[in-house]
Amino acid sequence: MSSLTSEVRDARSPVARWLRATFPHHRDVQAAYREAAGVARVLPSTTVASGTQGAAIDWWLRFLIDPAPSVGLAAAGLRSRRAPCQRAGLELLHELGAEDDDRIDPARFGDRSDEWWARVSYALALMVELYRAPKVDGSRLMWLDPGSGVADLLALANSDEVADLIAMRDLAVERLLPALPTGAVATGSTFDGSADLPADADLIVGGVLVDFKAGQGGRPRRDGSRPAQLAREDLDQLLGYVLLDYSDTFALHTVASYAVRFGHYAAWPLADLCKRLAGRPVDLPALRREFARVVRGALPAVPA
Repeated sequence: MSSLTSEVRDARSPVARWLRATFPHHRDVQAAYREAAGVARVLPSTTVASGTQGAAIDWWLRFLIDPAPSVGLAAAGLRSRRAPCQRAGLELLHELGAEDDDRIDPARFGDRSDEWWARVSYALALMVELYRAPKVDGSRLMWLDPGSGVADLLALANSDEVADLIAMRDLAVERLLPALPTGAVATGSTFDGSADLPADADLIVGGVLVDFKAGQGGRPRRDGSRPAQLAREDLDQLLGYVLLDYSDTFALHTVASYAVRFGHYAAWPLADLCKRLAGRPVDLPALRREFARVVRGALPAVPA
């Protein structure tokens, strides 16, 4: 299934082509971001599965920020495929208190250890992969058997992954949380246009949309440090979220990117960013209508 993430990664996609033609002036924004972010402060060992790790820290950040986050995507993963982790996954959701609806109360688990939070976040990331990944034969969830329980599921994260998640969480407490505005919090939000092109935002708080990025940055330098990167596709993803909010439901006025391993929070007022990237002032409502025509006319319809 196509998604905003997959479309912006494909330079041949009509979505990516339209975004890059409409907003061609990205290099100055990228350069300023790279200089401000500095070098990575938390780098993983070679035993860390980077893809799952990025999704796992997303979960932990949601638990830190959102007083009632949804674990619906993890539940959808369990429903989407027959897998030997079914019992263990359902037991975890039960333990988290997600039986009657998908929302949980992280405050109920304030006495749990950092290791528990890291392992829960990793397990939920694996469960979401059941929903999103085209193939899951190599998933660690396949190490389980139908009789496995929660303890077996939480044991799938190795000790290096647990330590890495804790380090990223500590950096976020220092660098991300103080930078966030006050206001209503929503995580995993979808938009009007998500019915045309699936997309869900990591965090929206007080009219600011924040995307979490857990990449390690560019190629290592001679001293082993890694510079930050803000890829063209990262900018396109931020713009895509805004444009898919056809009816301006979230009243977004700012977009931001938090580089998890760098501890760098960069925020751009939406009108200013669009003007810089387009090279001219833009009419956002008109662009939203045009983007909707592109998505609906050039991509297969999303199954109901």
